[in-house]
Amino acid sequence: MTKNAIKAAERHLLNSHDLGREEIDKVLRKILRHDVDQADLYFQYARSEGWSLEEGIVKSGSFDIEEGVGVRAVAGEKTAFAYSDDISLAALDDAARATRAIAAAGEKRRVEVAPAKSPKRLYRGDDPIASLDAAAKVRLLERLEKFARAADSRVTQVMAYLAGSWEVVLVARGDGHLAADVRPLVRVSLAVIMEANGRREQGSAGGGGRYDYSYFTDERLRDFALAAVHQASVNMEAVAAPAGTMTVVLGPGWPGILLHEAIGHGLEGDFNRKGSSAFSGRLGERVAAPGVTVIDDGSIPDRRGSLTIDDEGNPGERTVLIENGILATYMQDTLNARLMGMLPTGNGRRESYAHLPLPRMTNTFMLNGERDPFEIIQSVDRGLYAVNFGGGQVDITSGKFVFSTSEAYLIENGKISRPVKGATLIGNGPDALTRVGMIGNDMALDPGIGTCGKDGQSVPVGVGQPTLRLDGLTVGGTA
Repeated sequence: MTKNAIKAAERHLLNSHDLGREEIDKVLRKILRHDVDQADLYFQYARSEGWSLEEGIVKSGSFDIEEGVGVRAVAGEKTAFAYSDDISLAALDDAARATRAIAAAGEKRRVEVAPAKSPKRLYRGDDPIASLDAAAKVRLLERLEKFARAADSRVTQVMAYLAGSWEVVLVARGDGHLAADVRPLVRVSLAVIMEANGRREQGSAGGGGRYDYSYFTDERLRDFALAAVHQASVNMEAVAAPAGTMTVVLGPGWPGILLHEAIGHGLEGDFNRKGSSAFSGRLGERVAAPGVTVIDDGSIPDRRGSLTIDDEGNPGERTVLIENGILATYMQDTLNARLMGMLPTGNGRRESYAHLPLPRMTNTFMLNGERDPFEIIQSVDRGLYAVNFGGGQVDITSGKFVFSTSEAYLIENGKISRPVKGATLIGNGPDALTRVGMIGNDMALDPGIGTCGKDGQSVPVGVGQPTLRLDGLTVGGTA
């Protein structure tokens, strides 16, 4: 990967602007003459597009190109950062002068740098935007709409969306490490409106990953359409959800978003260094029920949240966060890892060259247990089976969360019974981990739809889990 990616990055980001490695090294040396712990340059070229179709008509289309460079210097806990959408030696020199101001507040120290690891290629670098012409992209959305309408005559409205992007990034660090990545990303999503007998309900679905548009075969588009229509049809029959404390069974795959939000953010290094996470200072302690193992893995081929290198030039890694219920480590970028005396874990991520890197999740999921999912359902006399989720809110410090379900059912006498709507799950992330009573053997990752927000930055992520039984969770309902 690295040689081809570096050549592509140099071609798009350096050579086209009359820059080379010699000029980059000079800029870094200017910053490092001062008392800074680390310095880096982050170059990015990105183009993206989006197409939306409603009622068989293309309602909007967008295309965007951006490029630029971010220059960072770090001393102690303090960071100086400047960025420019002008990639030139003059702009780099100006940004370097601005970042050197941090040196006055820095501590004089010699920082030990871990040896750079060689990344593995996780996805092809093909440009999805160039993989289909405009007419073919519209036809793709038309087929998606056709599949949805053919699935159920009650479908009255279909909204379909296609998005693709292609990024080239180059990271040059003060320790001499140079790394690059070429990142494709595609996603399809659709929402359907279903109406009958004066009732109106919605369903949605979608997926994608680090591919070009050839990923969206007719079979895959039909699966997305059927999933959205199924969700809407279930909600057409749903009754008001009950409220109270009960056993909750979470389905596999996308319900891992609850794990991501309620627990994952609390395991990011910056929150724990500052002592603002419910997991701060608890390394080596039991924080979850036996059998619970939580992984963040940025090295899964072709997944939406995967990264050949993170945005600091470190390879994407598989990091065991919780092992058999014991808190093993945190997700780290370079700055927080250094200040905590730990190693980076390939989780330094930024939305673009105009943003600072933060410790962020990639693909976060719980590993399989040994129970058959049907056995888990059969173990519940009265409870809720949550198959899909909509929005939610989480407080990182306390771990408290509220999540709304978009597809859920009652469990009565060990069987899935009536669908319900309006159910919300209310709890505390660390507490919920201790309430895991049974873990299924059907772990699945989401179809490739996740986007995570933090400090105003959005990045693509993945989530996943097997079927889980949570005992004694609070359910808010409408009944």
